[in-house]
Amino acid sequence: MTRFLYTLLIHALLPWAMLHLLWRARKQPEYLRHWGERFGRYRARPPEPLIWIHAVSVGETRAAQPLVAALHARYPDHRILFTHMTPTGRATSKALFGNKVERVYLPYDTPWAVDAFLRRFRPAIGIVMETELWPNLVAASRDAGVPLLLVNGRLSERSARRYARFPLLTRTALRQLSAIAAIGADDAKRLRQLGAPEVAIFGNMKFDIEPPAEQLEIGAEFRRRIDERPVFLCASTREGEEALILDEWLKVGAGGTALLIIVPRHPQRFDEVARLIESRGMKLQRRSDGQPVSADTQVWLGDSMGELFAYYATADVAFVGGSLLDFGSQNLIEPCTVGVPVLIGPSTFNFADAARNALDAGAARQCADADTLVNTAHELLGDAGARQRMSHAGHAFTAQHRGATQRTLQLIEKFIPAAR
Repeated sequence: MTRFLYTLLIHALLPWAMLHLLWRARKQPEYLRHWGERFGRYRARPPEPLIWIHAVSVGETRAAQPLVAALHARYPDHRILFTHMTPTGRATSKALFGNKVERVYLPYDTPWAVDAFLRRFRPAIGIVMETELWPNLVAASRDAGVPLLLVNGRLSERSARRYARFPLLTRTALRQLSAIAAIGADDAKRLRQLGAPEVAIFGNMKFDIEPPAEQLEIGAEFRRRIDERPVFLCASTREGEEALILDEWLKVGAGGTALLIIVPRHPQRFDEVARLIESRGMKLQRRSDGQPVSADTQVWLGDSMGELFAYYATADVAFVGGSLLDFGSQNLIEPCTVGVPVLIGPSTFNFADAARNALDAGAARQCADADTLVNTAHELLGDAGARQRMSHAGHAFTAQHRGATQRTLQLIEKFIPAAR
């Protein structure tokens, strides 16, 4: 009865969902493409057997990188299908994997749409990255005999409270999953409290991501464009953060000789952030112009997709966005992997364990506000010894926490044994 009422609600919300797509398309026209897929209508059918990975958006897609490589090696006869919910997630899988994988949108969680998806693709297994529970999809996968695994599972206190509002629905969905592997003990505890019968702790696959050699080469090219200037990178920034940082940067003399690089999290905000910079009278250049960075350029806007490792490789100090305001932080593991000193704000609930461990290891410093952030960045830009110590700590920190991908692969083999 609970799932029946949930299904009625999902159907009632479908007109709102279509209006939402139209609204989002004002800034990101890609939302107008592939509408049929969101209702279970697909043109292509990849050859079977098929391994299905659901990665809702950018972060989950990037986290799947080491798993995709491991699956290709272990199951060379299987094709991989990615499902996403956002155009940026879909674009990220295209940038990372190209034609090595298939990609479509996951349909809205109506019984008829998810049944159509499963009939169309007939996956041998489904793998949900991080935590996204769709009750009808979980039930339909069970009924179709498709093992559905939740891997790299993370669940913040905030997300746990949302799921706890629907206890029976959540508990049923968790118990219908074939297996659950969480990132850490806190995530596992919250999943169990919501009703998961058994939760393994495998660690975070994001530690297994190696900086791509081609990205490091692009980073070296960026450094040649910039010349010898010190670089403070603000990566994956979210709404409201850029204005705070720019205002503080101006207060300290626009960084002196230092170059400020800003890379917004979402591509639809590139032009908005450019206007913020220009409205403050600051000299702006864009990465997309392909030109060397002028000596009088104060801010370089990273208006490109799929080059975050290159930006980190360019930086002397990096701030990880989504942490200055209450967004829970973006991925702070990537800059540690590159060995760049990391600054984070007070909001880290999306990466609570990683943030705590990085701070303990000396790979990162936490700043309470924009003023502290900019002043700490200036302090580090002028202290080569401190930067080197943080760089070494970052490499050691990431090396210590690797191995989640191999553990996840061993779990998958319980459901689809690899050919020997």
